[in-house]
Amino acid sequence: MQVVMATDPAKPDQPNEDFTGAVPNAVVLLDGAGLAGTTSTCLHGVAWYTRRLGGALLGQLAADDGQDLTAILGQAIAQIADAHRDTCDISDPSSPSATVTIFRIDDNRADYLALADSVLVLDHAGDAPEVITDGRVDAVGSRYRAAMDAAPNGNIEHDQALREYIEALRAHRNQPGGFWVAADDPRAAAEALTGSRPAEGLSSAVLLSDGASRIVDQFALADWPAVLALIAAEGPAEVIRQVRAAEASDPQGRRWPRAKTHDDATLARCTRLVDAGWIESANDRPRSTHL
Repeated sequence: MQVVMATDPAKPDQPNEDFTGAVPNAVVLLDGAGLAGTTSTCLHGVAWYTRRLGGALLGQLAADDGQDLTAILGQAIAQIADAHRDTCDISDPSSPSATVTIFRIDDNRADYLALADSVLVLDHAGDAPEVITDGRVDAVGSRYRAAMDAAPNGNIEHDQALREYIEALRAHRNQPGGFWVAADDPRAAAEALTGSRPAEGLSSAVLLSDGASRIVDQFALADWPAVLALIAAEGPAEVIRQVRAAEASDPQGRRWPRAKTHDDATLARCTRLVDAGWIESANDRPRSTHL
């Protein structure tokens, strides 16, 4: 499998709270959840959490033992919870959390897991793309967005409404009837969307954090077939460039109301999903993964 990645922080002076990484048979993408200026009971921060959890997932996936993806995620969540439960109140809803998307090739089968609102797009050869995302965060959030969306980004009213929105969401985190994310409770893994597809029927798979997927689902600048074609032609960084241009054209969120004017944006594109019959030549070797 060949993987090409691109990532960009929302602001150059702040840590990137997204994470993506790959091992020969799998890719993971995480989008951390947190908000500057709100109280947190964790000493480490969101970027620490996503990097630790992403690294734990990659370590288990590298074993290539065919273990169920929900089991892998549950074990990784437990491992990172243990790493900071003695210093942080990890059960508090303000503690760091993350979306998790995993794509894995196991022989001729493609497995996926999606927990919370990052996006996985499967490019079926000769057919429409299949878009997989966990919509429960948005379903809950739609109840609390009105004041935040009505206020221009960057002013005091919007900042206060955003904090209230985040606090309202936290009450529904990892609760029945709410939404599920990776945080302190490994049982959340069982709530993820999972499935498998024949690998030979897939041209590519693309994983996107919601800061990158807004090119389609918030800004409607393109549909998914067009985005897949753009990534194939120009690389994943071009999607981020177009997202940043759109954000800059609407800094107050008047055209596209949104919680953050800019968000961390990350993509990973997987190709060469089936190696059978591929003969490597000097001019046709997978290039190194780009971060």
